[in-house]
Amino acid sequence: MKEFDRDLNLLMEKLDKISDESTFKELKILKDRLIKLRNDRLVKINHSVMELICARHLIIRGYTVDVERFLDGISCDIFGVKGMGNLIVEIETGFIPPEHALDPLTYSQARTASKITRYSNYSNKFCLGTPPHYIMQLPNALTKPARKRTEDEIGEIKELCDLYYHNPPVNLDEIRNANIHLIYIIDVDNATVQEIEPERYIDKTKTWSNNSNKRFFEKFIPTQ
Repeated sequence: MKEFDRDLNLLMEKLDKISDESTFKELKILKDRLIKLRNDRLVKINHSVMELICARHLIIRGYTVDVERFLDGISCDIFGVKGMGNLIVEIETGFIPPEHALDPLTYSQARTASKITRYSNYSNKFCLGTPPHYIMQLPNALTKPARKRTEDEIGEIKELCDLYYHNPPVNLDEIRNANIHLIYIIDVDNATVQEIEPERYIDKTKTWSNNSNKRFFEKFIPTQ
């Protein structure tokens, strides 16, 4: 727990240098809440630092921000209110539990689909936050406008989520109405956030992955 407090305080020193007084005051409230939750063993440091950096990004854009907000029995990572609208951000660190060591790709696909499906129904705007070193598995069907989603695609997402999520299961109406609006790329080292649209994120990560694999094979696989 001492390490958690130390790391959050170090992050706050960094955020203090790039934030105005009002923004930093709000961040201190969020930091204190995260420390309390850590004392109750409800949050972890890698998740919490990303929440604070993303919260700052939203605060300076006019949002009133809370972290670990409960909504109808589920807890969302970041909840923001601006005017008459609200926003939810779910943080994806890329962590795979040991029990899914043999199916990490399928599990991560289902987790992302489940988050988009469940949480976007509680907000006007739903976003995912992720570090630049992790490539999220976004279902193409969920990046489309809801009206363009086919019943076959809805059924496939339902089947994927049902592999891991049963209590309660994701329902078809949640999938039909689900939307993701933005991806926040959260660079913890530099305490910065970049916004990118989901379709562009998919295109960028495909390009990066293909180029990265190509460089790997050119460097390590001997030519005949």
